[in-house]
Amino acid sequence: MSRPATLGPGRLVCIDGPAGSGKTTLATAVADLTGAPVIHMDDLFEGWDGLPGITDQLDSILLPLVEGATGSYRRYDWHRGEFAETVTVPPAPLLVIEGVGSGAAAYDDLRTALAWVDAPYESRMRRGIERDGDAFAPHWEAWAEAEAELFAREQTAARADIIVAT
Repeated sequence: MSRPATLGPGRLVCIDGPAGSGKTTLATAVADLTGAPVIHMDDLFEGWDGLPGITDQLDSILLPLVEGATGSYRRYDWHRGEFAETVTVPPAPLLVIEGVGSGAAAYDDLRTALAWVDAPYESRMRRGIERDGDAFAPHWEAWAEAEAELFAREQTAARADIIVAT
């Protein structure tokens, strides 16, 4: 990658887009090609209403990495409905963060590249329910509304370096 390092000696690639669009699939492909660790935003949210409060979690990961130190975050356990263990994130040549909100404008200066992944609403809903089961269905509309508001406010797609349609 020809862009300069932004996280100490490493680089940051974020893969953002609405739920069910294919972000995790793309992140897995990037990780398979590069060996990069992947952080899933789903592990950072405090449940279905956790989207607005994500900054503290991202700060605890990214700000230490900028200094070449190990970052960390508390993993959210969706089954227990509470935060669980602390996960450490050591410096690496490349870090991939995937998930809704990973492309937050507040971190533009730390990000090497931002990918926006999107798909038609019906496809995304089907994928989400297939992935998460019936537990996802009652929350779909509220989550879709919250992420749409976030994307509009942040202008995430417009700031992306690459657009992926699935």
